[in-house]
Amino acid sequence: MLKRIITIMLLLLTLQSIKELHAQTTKVNNDIYMFHLKDSVYIHTTFFNIEPYGRVSANGLVMIKNGAALMIDTPWNNELTEQLYNYIKDSLNSTVKQLIIGHYHEDCMGGIDYLKSKNVKTISGNVTKQKCIDHKLTVADKTFDKLLKLDFEGTEVICNYFGGGHTADNIVAYITDKNILFGGCLIKSKHSNNLGSIKDAVIEDWDRTVEAVKLKYGNAEIIIPGHGRYGDNSLLDHTIKLVRRYREQVNNPVK
Repeated sequence: MLKRIITIMLLLLTLQSIKELHAQTTKVNNDIYMFHLKDSVYIHTTFFNIEPYGRVSANGLVMIKNGAALMIDTPWNNELTEQLYNYIKDSLNSTVKQLIIGHYHEDCMGGIDYLKSKNVKTISGNVTKQKCIDHKLTVADKTFDKLLKLDFEGTEVICNYFGGGHTADNIVAYITDKNILFGGCLIKSKHSNNLGSIKDAVIEDWDRTVEAVKLKYGNAEIIIPGHGRYGDNSLLDHTIKLVRRYREQVNNPVK
C-alpha cells in the first residue's frame, strides 16, 4: 500500500513539473521556443537541420530591461534571427540592443548580419575576432581579451575568456544579480553522454578551462549549456568528467 502511495505521489510530482515547464515555455514557431527562466531572463532555443545529424537545437539567452534586450548568441541563421528579433519586439515590447557572441560557429553567430542591419551592437572575444577573420565571417563591433564588464541597463554582465574547449575561442557570460552563467558550448548538459562535435575542439585544454570557470563561477545557481537543458553547477563537473573520459579512451583504446 505504501509503495503504491509513493508511486502515485511521484507520478503527480512529475506531471506537475511537466505542467510547470510547459507553462513557462512559449512556442514562437516550429523552430523557435522561448523559455522564461527567471525575472526578465529567457532561454531561446532554435532548431535547424544539420547533416548528418538531422534537426539540432541550440540555446541562447535573452535578457530584457527597460524595453531593451540583450541577446547572447543568435539562432542558426539570419532568417531565424529575424523571427526571434520580431517576436521580442512585438510580443515582449522590447528592442534588441546588444549581442554577445559565444564563439564563431553558426549556432552562436549565424544571425549576426541581420542584427547588424538593425544597428545592434555586437561583442565578441579577441580570439573569436581572429577566427572570424580566418573564416571570412562578419567581425563583431567590439572585442575584448580576457575580461569585459558590461553595464546593460544597470545590470552587470561579465564576459570571460578562460581558454579553449569546444573551440579555441569559446567565452562564458555571467549575469551578476541573477547568478546565471551562460556557458554555451563549452559546457555540456546533464543528459549529454559525449562531447558532441569536436572538429574544432581543444581537447587538451577543455577540462582545465572548465576548472577555471568553476573556480570563478562555481556557485552559479543556473548554468545554461549551448545545447540541451539548463542545470546547476553540477554541469561543470559533468563536463570535466566527459572530457577526461574521452581523453582516456583516446589514449587507451580498447583492443
